[in-house]
Amino acid sequence: MGNYQQHALEGASAVDLVVALYDGIIRFLYAAVAAVERGDAEGRRIAVKRALDIILHLQARLRMDIGGRPAQALSEFYASIFAQILQASQSASKGKFEHTIDCVKTVRDAWREVAKDPNANPNSGNVIAMPARVATEDEPAASWTA
Repeated sequence: MGNYQQHALEGASAVDLVVALYDGIIRFLYAAVAAVERGDAEGRRIAVKRALDIILHLQARLRMDIGGRPAQALSEFYASIFAQILQASQSASKGKFEHTIDCVKTVRDAWREVAKDPNANPNSGNVIAMPARVATEDEPAASWTA
């Protein structure tokens, strides 16, 4: 990570960092789409691996002990997105990647709303703030409460 990026993230809250990680997933999925368009299987695999690495990082840092139902919902969301990315990559499907991007953007945008609320945006990573809406491929949207 460059010095500029490191300094930009130093003052960020836990929620801001989650939003940045979701942005990374989206960026790598767009790179996978571009690789599919140009028939670059190796480029697709590299982009997919990076997106999956971020999802694994997010999943590993969920606080199931204090997060309760919202943490469980996020865990299920990450598992669903992980599977969707694998399916999109295996079939080299631009459409499947784009659907996954839309799902990730929906949840990322919900995290952005959480970041705007000073009461829900602690500087500690110990609290899980849950987006208001989570969308997966199988169900359009489900409402969750913290």
